[in-house]
Amino acid sequence: MSDTYKDLMDISKRRGFIWPSFEIHGSASGFYDYGPLGKKLLDNIKEKWKNYYIQKEGFEEVKSTTIMSKPVFEASGHLSGFEDALTQCKECNNSFRADHLIEEHIEVEPDSLSNKKIEQKIENHNVRCPECGGTLGEVYSFNLMFKTNIGPGKGRAAYLRPETAQGIFVNFNYLYKYNRKSLPFGVVQTGRAYRNEISPRKGVIRMREFQQMEAEVFVEPNEKNHPNFSKVEKEELRLFPIKNQKEDKGYINISTKKAVEKNIIGSEILAYYLAFSKRILKDIGLNIQKIRFRQHLPEERAHYASDCWDIEGETDRFGWIELAGISDRGDYDLKKHAEKSGESLTAFKEFEEPKKLEKWVIEPNMDVLGPKHKQKADIIAEKLKEQDPQKIKKELENNSFILELDEETVEINSEEVNIQKTTKTIKGENIFPHIIEPSFGIDRILYLLMEHSYKKDKLGEGQRSYFNFKPEISPIDLAVFPLMKEEELKLEAEKIYEELNKEYEVVYDENGSIGKRYRRQDEIGTPYCITIDYETLEDDSVTIRQLTSGKQKRVEYKELKSTINDLFSNKKNFKDLK
Repeated sequence: MSDTYKDLMDISKRRGFIWPSFEIHGSASGFYDYGPLGKKLLDNIKEKWKNYYIQKEGFEEVKSTTIMSKPVFEASGHLSGFEDALTQCKECNNSFRADHLIEEHIEVEPDSLSNKKIEQKIENHNVRCPECGGTLGEVYSFNLMFKTNIGPGKGRAAYLRPETAQGIFVNFNYLYKYNRKSLPFGVVQTGRAYRNEISPRKGVIRMREFQQMEAEVFVEPNEKNHPNFSKVEKEELRLFPIKNQKEDKGYINISTKKAVEKNIIGSEILAYYLAFSKRILKDIGLNIQKIRFRQHLPEERAHYASDCWDIEGETDRFGWIELAGISDRGDYDLKKHAEKSGESLTAFKEFEEPKKLEKWVIEPNMDVLGPKHKQKADIIAEKLKEQDPQKIKKELENNSFILELDEETVEINSEEVNIQKTTKTIKGENIFPHIIEPSFGIDRILYLLMEHSYKKDKLGEGQRSYFNFKPEISPIDLAVFPLMKEEELKLEAEKIYEELNKEYEVVYDENGSIGKRYRRQDEIGTPYCITIDYETLEDDSVTIRQLTSGKQKRVEYKELKSTINDLFSNKKNFKDLK
């Protein structure tokens, strides 16, 4: 039985999809480069995703820095809570993700276990070093952030971002004003993120430098519905909720609407983006029968999330892998950044009707406090403002009020302070918006797309392998061939190539037999090949060959461009061509 992962990595390296980074100097695990075809495939996936969020949802796109100062990540919680469990071999000194080493020995998600419990599992199951078979050391937490400095010398401490999201959160005030101080609104960002993974060993599935596509939806805390929910309410989702994980019951198939009604998914907006994400992945070309939505257990949930569902895809070698996470981050991020920075990161929520607010206030009488307490008067006045007005009023009615300062107490009488009830009309209140976050890992999506699209069959007299990408996703749209290297055929082929290359990604190839040229394009997933042959010279027609069937149809040259346009826009099927 062939190893699909090995086949894909072989094709990727030979044909220019994926290459190990800085290989001539000795590659490091967790770093990969994309060749010409990989870059084009990556861009096509990204554009499809952006089309859904920007064109269809009306979100705005931003681009923030990949390096941010230390306070950003102190506020976000990444410096204190962004850690993996690490263990080191006592004999060969190699380091490993301790939770990954025990996966086959436990039934729960390893992320949910404490370091001590992981250590016990390693000992109980006699788990050894996967490299040399040696004894593993204690399990401890390892922060995944890449540290650097801004400026020369020690400079100002900074880190490479572990997610693109923080660049959006710290710009909330600008974004809120840009959206005319109105909720809800959505923002997207695509770009690189960095995590110093302990022992990445799964190709582009787990990398130290990777790419994300993230959307941040800012909503009012008590308004987690979605105006377009009716458009996805019948969408069937394959859910693996907490209850089923704990009871080992497997996943359930349920409509989006029923999942909300039964409180399996906590809010309408969270359910909407689960269904929305499924449609995106299907449109990219993933096999939707190999996609599920797994809810995070409370103990494995990220420090910022009140609820989170992973979108997981099934692979031949690695089982289920995370492709995306749809999280309800609540008000965690904006509150934490506000606390750390001292800036207000709130939105103004207007009441339906203005409200009357009665409030007792303390007004220190400085005309009396000043002469009596001299240099301590200002300190006493500030301390008085921190007290409970009604408590002071009650005590002053009976006698005097004893105010505690840092190192002494001061007796306050009714002449030194005025306590009054005020009435104020307020039109609204400042609130911290909640954030719903669909976050996608584009590198993993690319790998799974390649695996789900990879086919082998017998065509003609030989075996072939090919990628059955959707035409709009394939890195190469069209290939143009002259049947033979004869000048007349080449001139016609070059003319067609130049015309089509204005709108499509087209390659021109005149080398080798026509069969070998077809196979070369099959192997990289080119959906259609156009061949100029001797019949072209007679009646001005060309052949279009379809990738999946290998069948060919003749089309008049004058209709070629419109036919190609119809095929790519799904206005026509190849089988409908005459």
